Amino acid sequence: MRHDLLSDILSHVKNAEAVGKPEIVLKPTSKLVRAVLKIMQDMAYVGKIDYIDDGRGGKIKLELLGKINNTGAVRPRFKVAVTELEKFEKRYLPARGFGLLIVSTSKGIMTHHECKKNNVGGVLLAFVY
Repeated sequence: MRHDLLSDILSHVKNAEAVGKPEIVLKPTSKLVRAVLKIMQDMAYVGKIDYIDDGRGGKIKLELLGKINNTGAVRPRFKVAVTELEKFEKRYLPARGFGLLIVSTSKGIMTHHECKKNNVGGVLLAFVY
């Protein structure tokens, strides 16, 4: 029984990266998982993403590039204002300017860098470095 799909998917990606797999299939998926993986793809942490609709939650075929050191979901999902982002960067990322936090905002899912630029807060979802 799955309780947090995003956490399960990110731990699967982390474990596959650790053993050096070039490609994995993730199932089931959701819009949230696809949006988080799309941000990771835009920031060059993962390669090509193929969504396969099988009528039972869907599958994602994900190409791994070997660039992820650690990734995970943030639980509990903290509400974060723009002024508090620095505190969570220190908590979840190893160094300043290294890695990214993924935040769900009223303007969509984005990185903490975009949140600062757009001056918008939200709910902390995940971290990647």
